[in-house]
Amino acid sequence: MTLASSSVRQNILLLVGASLFSVLCCATQLRAQATTCSMKLSDLPPSAELFGFQLGMTAEQVKARLPHIAFGRVDAFGVSKTTTNPDFTADVDKTAFAGVRTISLDFLDNHLSSLWLGYESSYKWQTVPDFAAGISQALHLPNAWESWRMRGSRIRCADFQITLSTVAGGASFHLIDETAEKTIATRRETKAQEEAAAAEGESQISEIIADRESKVYYSDACRPATEVKETNRVVFRTTEDAEKAGYKAGKKCQR
Repeated sequence: MTLASSSVRQNILLLVGASLFSVLCCATQLRAQATTCSMKLSDLPPSAELFGFQLGMTAEQVKARLPHIAFGRVDAFGVSKTTTNPDFTADVDKTAFAGVRTISLDFLDNHLSSLWLGYESSYKWQTVPDFAAGISQALHLPNAWESWRMRGSRIRCADFQITLSTVAGGASFHLIDETAEKTIATRRETKAQEEAAAAEGESQISEIIADRESKVYYSDACRPATEVKETNRVVFRTTEDAEKAGYKAGKKCQR
């Protein structure tokens, strides 16, 4: 075999290999795109992996599960948060929460909207892939996990999402009610718009300028011929306020 024919053969092999690699990558991407999660919160089965919690349950139901728990203040958007550590709480059945280091709960309008569980490093699922496989089997989740943040995983379904990560050497599981999150976001946006409108309305209120020395006031429609001295300048919100204080309208304002 000549040197030229050997070179041609190598080039052909490289092209074939590159083509096969491209096909495999495309197939993998298509498979990942085709796998989605259409499950709803109502589809999640009761599972020991959720330790008796279920999104949507009331604060009273959570209290029955954790009698010692103290709920946080409810904010202007109907949200309250609380956290407990089973190992450091005297009246908690440690065996019922074996391997759980931290339980964080968020409520919206007195209903559980977010469940975050932090585990000890000795928990049965110690890595994110192992946890994803185990919780998928327990909750009947499809294989629709995607990369999330630093070495974490996330699955997004019809009205909820789950994120997995590693915190302080242990696994972290977070189940979130997406409908509740959208409600909170809408309330925050509405409040921001109301505050902006109120601020704009206040900025558009005409100031009533008055002269302390002459006891005369002027509105935007009838400013004085000469600027009122700063030492004599008085500001009122309305003409009624000025008149109650003993001021009278300027001549131009009396037309």
